[in-house]
Amino acid sequence: MAPLAGDATLSGLTTPPPLSLYIHIPWCVKKCPYCDFNSHESRHKNGEIPEAAYVDALIADLELATPKVWGRKIKSIFFGGGTPSLFSAESIDRILSHVRMLTPLEFEAEITLEANPGTVDSAHFAGYKQAGVNRLSLGIQSFNNDYLKALGRIHDSQQAYEAVELALKTFEQVNCDIMYALPNQSLSDALQDAATAVKLNPAHLSFYHLTLEPNTPFYRTPPSLPDDDTSAEMQIATEEFLAQHGYEHYETSAFAKKGKQAKHNLNYWQFGDYLGIGAGAHSKLSYHDKITRETRPKHPKAYMEQASQGKAIEREWQISKDELGFEFMMNALRLTEGVPLDLFQQRTGLSINTLDNAIKKAQSKGLLIIQDGHIKPTLLGQRFLNELLELFLV
Repeated sequence: MAPLAGDATLSGLTTPPPLSLYIHIPWCVKKCPYCDFNSHESRHKNGEIPEAAYVDALIADLELATPKVWGRKIKSIFFGGGTPSLFSAESIDRILSHVRMLTPLEFEAEITLEANPGTVDSAHFAGYKQAGVNRLSLGIQSFNNDYLKALGRIHDSQQAYEAVELALKTFEQVNCDIMYALPNQSLSDALQDAATAVKLNPAHLSFYHLTLEPNTPFYRTPPSLPDDDTSAEMQIATEEFLAQHGYEHYETSAFAKKGKQAKHNLNYWQFGDYLGIGAGAHSKLSYHDKITRETRPKHPKAYMEQASQGKAIEREWQISKDELGFEFMMNALRLTEGVPLDLFQQRTGLSINTLDNAIKKAQSKGLLIIQDGHIKPTLLGQRFLNELLELFLV
């Protein structure tokens, strides 16, 4: 495969990587003060959101995008938000029906829907399952009412507990998102959240450090948070506790029972492709000579208008060869076991030798090792991941 003018092509990119589909539902009942995701409080008349019109826009977007991934099987689907569980089971079914009509789905493809414990009930869960959802991701954040209140969540601890129990009775796989280093949180309270999660026994757990993101109320008016040493203690103690109870720490914030890793997220971390539809959604798509990214308009109204006019993509650009090393490592080095060395060429079209200098620097600092044909972060590299990734910036 000869390079085109400007040496912009990737000579080793011979087969496309696995493909996932991300579907963004942008509305929430209430915007949390720590959240910097593209989510919008419902402020329409009578509190209603334009659900049917938005589903129309998603279907139009998918129809426009399908030629770019023609014939490629989709290995996973993820409904993220916002709060996808605000949408009816009928809407989720309509979306998935069109996905099946327009694209080939892998057999037993993982189909995840994010849900807020304050917006679900048994009828919703049963409807989502009937539509084809086989994995539910619950935004628990904490099982403690004081911390839920501090985080501005709309559910309480009882609703959180009941939502997990109901999800476990309904779906094949369940994930719980939980945060630590919360306002005025103690180490014992952080571990109590972990203990409650373990007692419920979902297949997958995500534990995130609360961070103060720009353009959020918490960033403008910071709450009183645990200091760095206490936060580090929470992280280490939680990891040890989960390991003792059969949860493998396979990614920076992700823990799973054996064989129950999140297929959708693994595809991101292994630098697979993903088509993103919906307001503010991002795509990464590989071709024989280039890798591109796309974004959709962030505001739901603008997105719906443009999708209906056949112009759902706001911006599209090619990832330069100089950026590919960092982009690949930014994902792959989140995995505690790293990735096979030859995956770099398979997913970027470049030789791993192009990263020799950065790899040697990372090894000399004790942040990275190459072992049994894998490149992986050391325990120190996992703790100081940002410092490790900076070495791959051009």
